Order: sequence, then C-alpha cells, then structure tokens
Amino acid sequence: MFGWIIAAIVLTDQITKHLVSSSLELNQTVHVFSGLLDLTYIHNYGAAFSILQNKQAFLITFTGIAMAAIVIYVLKERKKLSRAELAALGLIVGGGLGNLIDRVLNGYVVDFLNIYILPVFNVADMAVCAGSALLVYSVVILEARLRKDPSHEQ
Repeated sequence: MFGWIIAAIVLTDQITKHLVSSSLELNQTVHVFSGLLDLTYIHNYGAAFSILQNKQAFLITFTGIAMAAIVIYVLKERKKLSRAELAALGLIVGGGLGNLIDRVLNGYVVDFLNIYILPVFNVADMAVCAGSALLVYSVVILEARLRKDPSHEQ
C-alpha cells in the first residue's frame, strides 16, 4: 500500500503540473469558482508559504534526505506500523517526491491551486498536508484508543 500511494501521488502531481504548465501562461489565472477556487500558474522558488526562496540546493538536499529516511523507516518498521500510518507516510513521501522532481528538473515547483486564503499550492502539497494530518491523527487518537482497548483491531 505504501508504494502504491507514493506512485499515485507522484503520478497525479506530475500530470496535473504538466497540464497546467502546458495550458496556461506563467502567472495566468483561470477562474473555476471565482473567488473560491481558481487555477493560477506560478513558479515557486521556495518551500511552503514561499519561505527559503532561491535555496534550491538546501531544499533538494533536505527533501531527499527526509524522503529517504521515511522510506528506510517504513522498510524497517513496516510490520509494526498501522495502515493509517503507512498511508500517512506514503502521502508525505509521494508529495515530497513530487515537489522534489520539480526542483531537480526545473529549479522551482509548479503551483496552481488558488483558494485565496492560502498561498497557491499543488497536489504534492495537499498530499503532504493530508499525510501529516493523518499521521498526527493516527499517533495521537488511534494509538490512544488502542492503548485503552488492546483487543481493538487497527
């Protein structure tokens, strides 16, 4: 499951970025649900919320090490991890790799989803956020329930 999630996220992320970058001009906005959800094609030379602008070598190195560490951890601990934890880590790695591919190939990340209350983002960013939330939920809520009721299946 872990590997399939990674593959699905990377593939979806790269396909959507290709579709946007080949269909829109840089900085062009297409209104989908005006004021709520638009497609705005931008190049992000930083990380989340555009921090660490133009620090590509650092971002590539950090992301590569972090993704490798998670994969090694999963390979070593796979039998001890719940399905929720495996799914969460798969989402995080898939998202991390999706943006890493952009950084290595282009020197920037393609972002395009614009909901106006957040910086413009992409599928990889959604996967990392969803995976992080699922991991917190899994560790904090699900494991607490299991400690109370050891007969409960994951």
